[in-house]
Amino acid sequence: MTGKEILHKMKAVAGFSSSSDTGKGKSKQSSKHITHGFHLVKGKSNHAMEDYVVAEFRKVKDSELGLFAIFDGHLGHDVPNYLKAHLFDNILNEPNFWTYTEEAIKNAYEITDETILEKAVELGRGGSTAVTAILINGERLVVANVGDSRAVVCKKGIAKQLSIDHEPNKERRAIESKGGFVTNIPGDVPRVDGQLAVARAFGDRSLKKHLSSEPYVTDVKIDNDTEFLILASDGLWKVMSNQAAVEAIMHIKDAQAAAKHLTEEALLKKSKDDISCIVVRFH
Repeated sequence: MTGKEILHKMKAVAGFSSSSDTGKGKSKQSSKHITHGFHLVKGKSNHAMEDYVVAEFRKVKDSELGLFAIFDGHLGHDVPNYLKAHLFDNILNEPNFWTYTEEAIKNAYEITDETILEKAVELGRGGSTAVTAILINGERLVVANVGDSRAVVCKKGIAKQLSIDHEPNKERRAIESKGGFVTNIPGDVPRVDGQLAVARAFGDRSLKKHLSSEPYVTDVKIDNDTEFLILASDGLWKVMSNQAAVEAIMHIKDAQAAAKHLTEEALLKKSKDDISCIVVRFH
């Protein structure tokens, strides 16, 4: 059996299927050579795929914006699908986006969450985590997140996490101050009110009194040492460290192939969750 045949058999055992979505794109700026690729694979749960991505370059005024996001839904796909359609427009429609970007993003997250809660009859009782990244003219990267989807940048071969995993135990005091509680049952992950495994999310109307939708926001410069950015849902991060993910794609120049490789690695490491991944390469 050849090496390729062995790898194909390993992938089959790991659960690879045709239930995936993939794509790629690139910056239109002639002075930049920035490419992106994404790949999603449905997990082994019985429910429909609940991960959604945004990966595109958009001309806004005199600037080019790279818009990238992972939305990881729970208890249904309507909320993450709504976020895919509306969150970036809400952010860019904020009047102070260009001058007070962090404030604008936080305000847009709050407004979007309020709308989701108002549409609970239509969108259901579920919710979604989110990690968003806005690349401004290939020079500035603004990342925001709620939940445990993660953004990791690679600089000189070293992984640096740009987001924060909003874990219930880390925010226990804030949750309890709102009248909620955090369970730590042996064999299970910590959960808000015994239900949700993240302390911040969009939606989740029944838990919202005890949950926050305020994002963590970070603003970094893209310099010559910045090699690539990874955005991924927790289906990847449950089984791979930040540094392991970076090293797995260090020498894969095609961003789409890199994103696909990461999802395949997660499956080989027995991840059972939906897995979605975006890679943005800065050349």
